[in-house]
Amino acid sequence: MDRIKELISKMTLEEKASLCSGADNWHTKEIKRLNIPSVMMVDGPHGLRKQEGETDHLGLNESVKAVCFPAACATASSFDVDLMERMGETLGAECQAENVSILLGPAVNIKRSPLCGRNFEYLSEDPYLAGRMASAYIRGVQSQGVGTSIKHFALNNQETLRMTISSEVSERALREIYLPAFEEAVKESAPRTVMCSYNKINGEYASENRYLLTDILRKEWGYKGCVVSDWGAVNNRVKGLQAGLDLEMPYSGGYNDRQIVKAVQEGRLDEAVLDEAVERVLNVVFAGEEQHRPEVISDKETDHKKAADIETECAVLLENNGILPLNTDRKVAYIGEFAEKPRY
Repeated sequence: MDRIKELISKMTLEEKASLCSGADNWHTKEIKRLNIPSVMMVDGPHGLRKQEGETDHLGLNESVKAVCFPAACATASSFDVDLMERMGETLGAECQAENVSILLGPAVNIKRSPLCGRNFEYLSEDPYLAGRMASAYIRGVQSQGVGTSIKHFALNNQETLRMTISSEVSERALREIYLPAFEEAVKESAPRTVMCSYNKINGEYASENRYLLTDILRKEWGYKGCVVSDWGAVNNRVKGLQAGLDLEMPYSGGYNDRQIVKAVQEGRLDEAVLDEAVERVLNVVFAGEEQHRPEVISDKETDHKKAADIETECAVLLENNGILPLNTDRKVAYIGEFAEKPRY
């Protein structure tokens, strides 16, 4: 901590601002003159989506070959916290083998709409189950020296107009349904980062919602880690910093860095607030560097077997109303782009 404060005291205002946004789609910025390294984060939560070469945050470009683990909609159906922790341990080791510092998961938003495109990566409709399973996942991954990013904080429960829509919610519903999974995981397992969501909450963007990011997350729950934006979720960078958003992802072309510098110079942003954000970002960066274990090698054959064993424990028995077995004389149509180019 003293080392980080000393580093911050040596930084220019521009260098401080630069650390509050990514270097590209997946890396934090480095400052060579102060020996501050860059670290990498990748999507989870069900395996590593690590891109090399030309990158994009949507995952349309090629990724490094990785083991496919069961999605959260399956693992939550196991009701097995030990299984979830073991899966986290395996994922953490795979991150170490690929020199990845942060695995972007778990996702704990409550399933509320069948049209939500992210339901596959959300654990459950039940806040208690989601909280227990998320805590186990985080413990497992972070036991290997790799950070996690619990997401999407908060109320990202459907995808229609997700960048601008406002999730209107009462305080009671917020506390009883939408926040408990986050709260349990933050208090019990201390994820290295928390990822804020795209949407507004009662008219205010999550990325600049002080009630959410500071009053609840930090003051009520005692969270000490770093808050990172979902990719492209920043609306007003200066308001975001004041609300408690530390790191913007991905790179904004330097535009928001300049907005931060300008706000400090004009007295609209207290430099002490910027210093706190930089300190939290550097905690993540140096934890990733110091806990990296280059000797770890990924054994994909073994991990594939583990993934299959986990999937077996996640199977759910459904009632057969005469649909199965399929009539072998009839044709089945698979329609859409993913029929030709499936993703797992």
